[in-house]
Amino acid sequence: MSEVVTLPNLGSGMTEGTFVNWVKNVGDSVKAGDVIAEIESDKATIEIESSAGGVLLETLVQPGATVQVGSPIAKVGAAGEGSAAAPAQTQAAASSAPAPAAAPAPAAVAAPAPAPAPATTPTNGNGNGKSAPTNGASLGAEFPGGIKASPIARRMAEEKGIDLREVQGSGPNGRITKSDVEGFQPGAVPAAPAAPAAAPAATPSAAPTFNANAFAPRPVPTGLDITEEPLSRMRERIAVRMVESKTTIPHFYLTTEIDMAAALDLRKQINSSLPEDSKVTVNDVVVKAVALTLRKFPNLNSHFYGDKIVRHKHINIGIAVALEGGGLINVVSKDADSVSISALAKRNKEMITAVRNNKVKPDYIEGSTFTVSNLGAYDIEHFMAIINPPEAGILAVGASKEIPVVINGEIKIANRMKVTLSVDHRVSDGAEGAQFLKELRTSLEAPMRLLL
Repeated sequence: MSEVVTLPNLGSGMTEGTFVNWVKNVGDSVKAGDVIAEIESDKATIEIESSAGGVLLETLVQPGATVQVGSPIAKVGAAGEGSAAAPAQTQAAASSAPAPAAAPAPAAVAAPAPAPAPATTPTNGNGNGKSAPTNGASLGAEFPGGIKASPIARRMAEEKGIDLREVQGSGPNGRITKSDVEGFQPGAVPAAPAAPAAAPAATPSAAPTFNANAFAPRPVPTGLDITEEPLSRMRERIAVRMVESKTTIPHFYLTTEIDMAAALDLRKQINSSLPEDSKVTVNDVVVKAVALTLRKFPNLNSHFYGDKIVRHKHINIGIAVALEGGGLINVVSKDADSVSISALAKRNKEMITAVRNNKVKPDYIEGSTFTVSNLGAYDIEHFMAIINPPEAGILAVGASKEIPVVINGEIKIANRMKVTLSVDHRVSDGAEGAQFLKELRTSLEAPMRLLL
């Protein structure tokens, strides 16, 4: 029996991507795990693997189409098996391709908004605690407020102070896309009649949301001595996520200094017996120590979702990777507390190499529960990292350096490394953060426990 291949989770809160091309053709033999297609997210080109073996019977999307996570993209089954896709699936796939909006599209936006209720304290689809309308239940949680719009379009509209009810969608069934928000001109579409009724419902106690237009606009300079460069999709994504983080997450920061002499000696001993592709880096040692520390502080291995905190049983450490062309992407070291440090190092190296070559698999970038950002390779001693929502914390790691220190009343040379923990104050407090850093310091200064 044939099996439908769907678009997997793309990581980093991304819910859609642009289909690039098919690596396999209809009629080709495929095995489970074979790459059959490529899709472009805001940060990378991601390789999509087949979830089943057999023959590629049918492709359900075309290059250029915007595809939602979980949408069917292909059918795989036995050779000679009927290739007629379910009509609904084929139609849904076709509708995801860029095309002029159907005639009834404007009504699809305006109709579901008979009586929009004010936002209280629900969260958006990313669970980052930002206010979002809660009516429109007839369209489900996918379309808060009864307005059909992509997650990116919602975030952009919120930042620009645009009422989505005034935007005409050009996507499938009148769905509002990022380009619709970018091209929106105030007054181009009449406001929905219900809009005036929503204004008096606002209460003084409502949490303010970020509005980029609330700040004094800066005129764009012109002249022969400047050039303009539009934001790349990656830089745009980073901008949205960082504004989201810094305006919705109350960060606090704690810094400590760790004696790395024993950890560096242990790393040297481990690497003496390992092949090149498995050699352990300083960052691998830190990631392993962080993962083991999180076992004792599960509250920091949590995600914040507005009215609840979700604790994760698995400890998956996101590792921030700088890309040569600019920007960054997080790869995820799965179950970092339970795998051996050599296996962890080998997989980390594979993932980092892949993303720098723009060859990413969904498994590489999805599922992080806590993040480590290390700028030691750039000779940075100390910095404070921004939390990756909806995570509760991130550890910023500086360079390990030989410096003069006072030990038992004598000045000696020691190898020290500064780390700074950023924590979401809605999830945790200073005392817990301090205890976490104390346990992490103990693990790295007596590193044999990392091998247990």
